Amino acid sequence: MLMRLDRIAYDGAVSRWAPNARERLEDAALDLFVENGFEETTVAQIADRAGMNRATFFRHFADKREVLFGGEDALAGLFTDAIKAAPPGATLTECLRAALAAAEVAMTAQLRAAAARRRSVVAANSELQERGLLKHARVATSVTAALRERGKDELTARLGAEMAMLAFSVAFERWMKASDDEPFSPFAEAALNDLRARTAELVV
Repeated sequence: MLMRLDRIAYDGAVSRWAPNARERLEDAALDLFVENGFEETTVAQIADRAGMNRATFFRHFADKREVLFGGEDALAGLFTDAIKAAPPGATLTECLRAALAAAEVAMTAQLRAAAARRRSVVAANSELQERGLLKHARVATSVTAALRERGKDELTARLGAEMAMLAFSVAFERWMKASDDEPFSPFAEAALNDLRARTAELVV
């Protein structure tokens, strides 16, 4: 029994301090979601595939859905922090440009590699699609609040937030089709410019 307890303590310590634990759990979860389906995959299976335990999983994710959507919270933080840090007097476009440029740090090779698997899992599950829409709305709400803090009126802030989200989505689609070594920022800048040009056509 003592050996067993020692072993459990050892396993827990290794799992807790394992390098890149979050990334390993994400990778294991995506593999299992693709292999077995989202609903059929358990947290225990994910932790086991990653060589960790359930406690370690829950230190990084609230539930298995957050493996797919946890990045949205980080994106919201990047957007809002960049908007708040924009120079005094920055225009709406300058605030949006700053927000999209800030997303560059999250657009990693690992994210690119996981994106296709993540999309296929979400596309196969209507509940996950709804969760994705909810997360999208929450990010937009955060951006709206950040723009309101900059003094933008409610309608302008909401429009700016939706424009930022659409520009990000368009840029992401284009970036995913580009070469692996191409950075995200030029795609974000181009997408925002495209949307501004098309918005201008509505005024005519």
